[in-house]
Amino acid sequence: MSHTDNIALEQQETILILDFGSQYTQLIARRIREQSVYCEIHPCTLPLSEIKAIAPKGIILSGGPASVYEPDSPKIDAELFALGVPILGICYGMQLMAALLTGGEVQPATEREYGHAPLRVLDASEPLFDGLSSEFSAWMSHGDRIGTPPVGFRTIGETENAPIAAMVDSDRGFYGLQFHPEVEHTQDADRILQNFTRKICGCHSAWTMRAFIARATAQIQGQVGAERVLCAVSGGVDSMVLATLLHKAIGDALVPVFVDNGLLRKNEAAEVVATCKGLGIPLIAVDAVDPFLSALVGVTDPEKKRKVIGAQFIDTFRSTVRETAQNFRFLAQGTLYPDVIESVSVKGPSATIKTHHNVGGLPTDMPFELLEPFRELFKDEVRAVGAELNIPTHVLGRHPFPGPGLAVRILGEVTYDRLEVLRAADAIFISEITAAGLYDEIWQALAVLLPVKSVGVMGDARTYENAVALRAVTSSDAMTADWARIPADVLARISNRIINEVQGINRVVYDISSKPPSTIEWE
Repeated sequence: MSHTDNIALEQQETILILDFGSQYTQLIARRIREQSVYCEIHPCTLPLSEIKAIAPKGIILSGGPASVYEPDSPKIDAELFALGVPILGICYGMQLMAALLTGGEVQPATEREYGHAPLRVLDASEPLFDGLSSEFSAWMSHGDRIGTPPVGFRTIGETENAPIAAMVDSDRGFYGLQFHPEVEHTQDADRILQNFTRKICGCHSAWTMRAFIARATAQIQGQVGAERVLCAVSGGVDSMVLATLLHKAIGDALVPVFVDNGLLRKNEAAEVVATCKGLGIPLIAVDAVDPFLSALVGVTDPEKKRKVIGAQFIDTFRSTVRETAQNFRFLAQGTLYPDVIESVSVKGPSATIKTHHNVGGLPTDMPFELLEPFRELFKDEVRAVGAELNIPTHVLGRHPFPGPGLAVRILGEVTYDRLEVLRAADAIFISEITAAGLYDEIWQALAVLLPVKSVGVMGDARTYENAVALRAVTSSDAMTADWARIPADVLARISNRIINEVQGINRVVYDISSKPPSTIEWE
């Protein structure tokens, strides 16, 4: 084990990010973790005592939609500034520093500054700007600005609309940036955050997936003890990596269960069983198609679908426990950080977008304790864990697939016939982008069966059949995504095949929405 791995195990260095509701907060965490530096996001309401217990090497105050002079705007305990650790305030975080520290003043900007702005560095000797040009393009998104910096601060960067676009109190290690260094639109953005974590906070490159595996293994063994663990295996990247890690950590105490709920893609159930066998995972396969489809009869609301599916999964696991005559205390799931962020506002004043069947959709009376080692990991980090565990590339490169399966890709009621139609269309879509060499360039590709019918003409006869929407996006973590620019000839071939080969579809459309404002899945 390397020196940095030992640091991560024995005394993990942590950058603490306090969230004030910015849409970019998760990007701050991603950028820092990409530097192999560990960080955690917590709500801005985190008590000072808990902050002290974390013992962060540095603190970042995120941006946010509020104005600091509004009565109900989020605040922090001013004692935070007496902890003796470097602090970086970004956008709202910078303005909050100015509002809370002596002598600072925040005022409405004469013009709202949004988008690219040339930023002039006024002091190139400051370590935060080490290696940057004397002028670079910064991404702005604010309506307020600093009128007067707090006592002890001096200005080290300016834009035309923000005379104090960057400020520093060198003696205390406090920095404020009016722009967003976490977004790729800011030139050399990674360098700024790297300078803060390495040069100012003194962090090492200790956050490696090898170190995570060692730490997670120890935590799993300590939490589980002599108990048995039921692991839900879907065949996706997250659950496959989870099952492999758990098998490594607790061996035969792990009982992996794959539930064929009838909501999977074409031939997927057989592929999951074969993959697990190849990985040496002793899988229990359960056929639960009829119970799941029966439970979904008449259900059209997407949130209710998730809750019905979550409850049905728990019922299936209960039945499995009875049939195996074994006692299980824990249910392991491959829940990821984006699932948690979109499901419940546990990380600060951010909005709940939708629940996930394995986060917000589980019943409150389930008979298991959840074991979720990946709850704070991004998808690319899970893939890196899988690579360390020698899981094959074709498994790790699989596109994400929602826990509720095709149920949330059928808008309206889920029936066997509608599932068969969608399965066929989806299989054509995936096979064609694979044949075109596009699969690995796309983060996620899917087909959605719409609850509308449209008029068409086939063989000189009128048709009135279903419409299907195709969705393909590029992303690095699913927190943000852009629609994939699939060549027109490939889309034409896909559309032609679906309409000709899938009975019941006479119209194909392509979704060109980004996230935000849209989500990747339609439900």
